[in-house]
Amino acid sequence: MSVSRTRTAGNGVPARLLATPAPREEWLALLAADPEALPFQHPSWTDAVLETSGGRDASRLYELPSGTRAVLPAVARPGEVLGRSTGPVLLASQPFGWGMGGLVVPGRHLAPTDVAAVFADLAASGALLATLRPAPRRSAAYRVAAPATAVPVAHTAHVLDLDGGFETVWDQRFNGKARRAVRKAERMGVTVEWDASGRLVPVFDELYRRSVQRWAEQQHEPLWLARARARRNDPPRKFAAVAGALGNACRVWVASVAGQPAAAMITLHVGEHAVYWRGAMDKEVAGPARANDLLHRLAIEQATADGARHYHFGDSAPGSGLAQFKESFGALPISYEAYRLERLPISRADALLRGLVKRVLRHQDRPSPEPPRMPAGQS
Repeated sequence: MSVSRTRTAGNGVPARLLATPAPREEWLALLAADPEALPFQHPSWTDAVLETSGGRDASRLYELPSGTRAVLPAVARPGEVLGRSTGPVLLASQPFGWGMGGLVVPGRHLAPTDVAAVFADLAASGALLATLRPAPRRSAAYRVAAPATAVPVAHTAHVLDLDGGFETVWDQRFNGKARRAVRKAERMGVTVEWDASGRLVPVFDELYRRSVQRWAEQQHEPLWLARARARRNDPPRKFAAVAGALGNACRVWVASVAGQPAAAMITLHVGEHAVYWRGAMDKEVAGPARANDLLHRLAIEQATADGARHYHFGDSAPGSGLAQFKESFGALPISYEAYRLERLPISRADALLRGLVKRVLRHQDRPSPEPPRMPAGQS
């Protein structure tokens, strides 16, 4: 654990980095006091990240300029030259494919001056690249506090308000199309089960690997490349690690048609928030039966029964079929930004390389002229 040190925000107000990694007991206490905390900010989530993709726990316990203590979950991946560590190359909160969250603080309010102090600390961390992706509902404080040197990456999340209970959500927020789709699934005898022990993870993973093939075809991408990327970003051990680390907070849902698994998804639960994290399906079976619509309906009902106040559908492009699918359940779009603090022009080089690869492969973004039957979840 590191010794305490002081870093100064752009407005001259110091922030004290008290410890890294953050002590788990205090981290958990702050999490319990933060009504906006997401599952991605739980220390067990960090454990799943480390188990799946390596690195080290680089969570940071701060005393912020306001006097508040806070934790920033983070993972570091060090570099090495001639067998000797060169310090962190990547300091990520959170790593790609592992959600968002930002600072864990007591209460709902987050002062921009506190966020500015954290940005200053990350910029001075020595990492070649430091990333920070805040929770969408807290994006305003980060937008105000982000330094001019930070590279913003635009996102749009969809969040459903669960206030009033499920009957209110069903009657007043689901639109007619969503309600009709759910009723069709029920008439067709779609059955749904969920489990929090990890028993259904293999079923989910099988459907996920089938989805990779469909996505590759839609994007004009070689199947071998799509599968290689899926193995790197979402290896089977990733879903098992999350289920094992989060326990009852991780639920795997499976919808079956005539006894055949047709669609599946993973939801995460902490405090006031339920998060749809990952989804997959056999389109030929799930699509006509509207299996995914029924999955979300039941997950939303369970979330309200558990006391959640928000159901997070994850990110999607504004105006896309995916966004329309989420909005049919009453979810509202929230624009927010992730931030990259770079010592080298990494983002520009990455964008150029990705553009070149897409042109060579005739890659297309996944088309969605109609609302898809299973949207992708949080990245």
